[in-house]
Amino acid sequence: MADVAIRADFLHCLRDPGLDGSDAGAVEHVRDGVLLIRDGRIERLAPAAAMLPRLGPDVRVHDRRGMLVVPGFVDTHVHFPQVDVIASYGSQLLDWLERYTFPEEQRFADAAHARAAASFFLDRLLENGTTTASVFCTVHPGSVDAFFEASEARGLLMVAGKCLMDRHAPDGLRDTTPGGIDDSRALIERWHGRGRSHYSITVRFAVTSTEAQLEAAGRLAAEHPTVYVQSHVAENRDEVAWVARLFPERRSYLDVYDHYGLLRERAVYAHCIWLDDADRARLAASGTAASFCPTSNLFIGSGLYDLRQAIAAGHPIGLGTDVGGGTGYSMLRTLGEAYKVQQLLGISLHPAYALYLATLGGARSMYLGDRIGSLQPGRDADLAVLDPAGTPLLARRTALRDDPLDTFFALATLADDRGVLETWAAGVPVHRRAGAAPVARP
Repeated sequence: MADVAIRADFLHCLRDPGLDGSDAGAVEHVRDGVLLIRDGRIERLAPAAAMLPRLGPDVRVHDRRGMLVVPGFVDTHVHFPQVDVIASYGSQLLDWLERYTFPEEQRFADAAHARAAASFFLDRLLENGTTTASVFCTVHPGSVDAFFEASEARGLLMVAGKCLMDRHAPDGLRDTTPGGIDDSRALIERWHGRGRSHYSITVRFAVTSTEAQLEAAGRLAAEHPTVYVQSHVAENRDEVAWVARLFPERRSYLDVYDHYGLLRERAVYAHCIWLDDADRARLAASGTAASFCPTSNLFIGSGLYDLRQAIAAGHPIGLGTDVGGGTGYSMLRTLGEAYKVQQLLGISLHPAYALYLATLGGARSMYLGDRIGSLQPGRDADLAVLDPAGTPLLARRTALRDDPLDTFFALATLADDRGVLETWAAGVPVHRRAGAAPVARP
């Protein structure tokens, strides 16, 4: 790959800045900088005055002055088969699954439908600056193949897996313990570590797997220590009560997964709202991550996630859109909702921590912080090129203060996909906003 460079303003986290942003040195801002990309990875970031004279004549410089470049966003929990479930009216979690989600997911037995949905879904991620996600497919192995084929074609670093569900699901969405595990094993062999694709053993949630399937999933995870694990936990009070009835011998909902060996590094559990201190301590001890999904928690009425409690417990935390319970693919808008949820709990989510949560924090929660999430040398060149003037309102608001974190906060509060000019994956532009004016090519 030829060397390329981008000239713009740059903003990224070097480490966790703290919920209150008190570690000011954790965030690096380079005004009028140049990011040099070599073989799909970041070679160097420095001020343009120092970098431009050192670039060889064969380096193509993409001039994006006026834009704010951040690492590509990391969505730690989302469902690609729910593209047509988004914005479905009027129910909480369990009823919502029965009325909308399960009927829609049955359509993914059709390979052509799965391929079309995967392409639509990934294009929505890219137009919102998201370059990595932890993705639920359906129970159908073909849905996983369709997803990874589409993500591989776009050069994306993605984590995904087939749902395991052998009970409490309709016909067409149930597998069997041996069949589901055999399918998962074959998918691991086909996709895990192929290019930028990574497999995740995916238990839908505890109520849709028998004890035999949970035990087999734990054994499969032990056989494949570099594979991911993902599921849901403690999202909704009725769900928590159902789990307690199904597993009366377990101390808590989270303890069900722990008992079967499904808490570990590279495990991501969505929601984690109705946990106690013992649960949070177990997440921390096992290295298991929580995915904070504010838009779906609000839309489905599940509850308010307390970031302060989670940070105090010391376990990894990421941010998830949770489409289709979540109401949009934009990680910027998801941060805006996260800010409001924390305000209701008396917590101020600082713009520096918001940036961290959507980039390096999400990457670290998925044990990918050495590859993505920042603009440090050696990281994959996954980037979101943000446009502070993407709408008239943004242009007026961001012109008020010369502060990059204030600009990012305004984008998180006010932007939609028009706040993203371009998205890059492994040093290649993979999305440009429709209707954007052409740029000069020096």
